[in-house]
Amino acid sequence: MVDLGETWSAVLGDYEQHLAVERDLTAHSVRAYLVDLRSLAEHAERLGVSDPADLTIRSLRSWLANQQTLGRARTTLARRATAARVFTAWLVRTGRAEGDAGALLASPKAHRELPPALTQAEVRALLDTTQAALGDDGAVGLRDLAILELLYATGIRVGELVGLDVDDLDRGRRVVRVFGKGRKERVVPYGAPAADALELWTGRGRPELLTEHSGAALFLGVRGGRLDQRTVRKVVHDRLAAVEGAPDLGPHGLRHTAATHLLEGGADLRSVQEILGHASLGTTQIYTHVSTERLRQAYRLAHPRA
Repeated sequence: MVDLGETWSAVLGDYEQHLAVERDLTAHSVRAYLVDLRSLAEHAERLGVSDPADLTIRSLRSWLANQQTLGRARTTLARRATAARVFTAWLVRTGRAEGDAGALLASPKAHRELPPALTQAEVRALLDTTQAALGDDGAVGLRDLAILELLYATGIRVGELVGLDVDDLDRGRRVVRVFGKGRKERVVPYGAPAADALELWTGRGRPELLTEHSGAALFLGVRGGRLDQRTVRKVVHDRLAAVEGAPDLGPHGLRHTAATHLLEGGADLRSVQEILGHASLGTTQIYTHVSTERLRQAYRLAHPRA
C-alpha cells in the first residue's frame, strides 16, 4: 500500500469521520468507500494532484480508465464512480473545494445479471435436510434451522441477521425489527415455519450456548458470542451442499430467492421493496426480470412448440 501525502490523508480521515458519524454508515460501508477513494488518491498523486481540491474531471476519468485497464468489473467501476461523485460533492459542501469535479462523471453501465435463486423444491429440501439432522447437531442444528428459515422468510441481509437481538422479535405479531443500511429501521413479517424454528432455537438451543458474554444477541456462536457473518455464510454453503442439484449460494442467494418467490406468488413490487429495505424501486425491479426468465425457462421446457 502506497503512503499518501499529508493533505490527502487528512481529508480522507475527515471523510471517514463524516461517513461513520454524520451518515451513520456501517463499518463495512465506510471501509468500502475508503478503499475506493484511496485508489483515487494514489492515482491522483501519481498525476501530481496532491490536494483533493485540485481534482478535475480529467483526473477522475483518467483514474477510471486506469481501473478498466486493470480489468476491474463494470460493477466495480460504476461503484467507484459513485464513490468519487459523493466525495467531490462533500468537498464542495464543506468548503474544501471550489468546484465539483465529479458532477460530470458518468458511471459505466453495469451488466445487470440475473441473480441466482433456488427453486421452491430446493428450498424445501434445504430446510427438510437441516431439520432431519437436528437430532445429531444439537443446539447448533437448531440455530442453523432458525437462521435458514428466517433468511428465507424475510429476505434480510446477513449483516442484518447477525445484528438481531432477542427483543427484536415480536413473536405475537410474527415480525422482526431490522436495522438496515444507514441504520434505517424496518419491520419485516415472517411465517409460521420460521416462528416454530425460532421458538425451538430460543427455547432449547440458545440456552445451551449462552454465556455471560452473550448479551442480547439472538444468534450465538459455539463459544457464546454474537454470531459473525462468516459463520452464517458457512452455514448456508454447508447446508446447501447436502441438497442434490442445488446451486452453491450464500445468504445473499437466499435473499434473492425470497424476493423471487414473493413476486412469483403475486406480491407487488413496492411491498417487496419495503421487505428487502431497498432505497430505490429500481433495485427491486431486477427481481421481475428473474421471474420472467424463470417463466421463459419453464415455457421452453414444457411447451411442445417452444
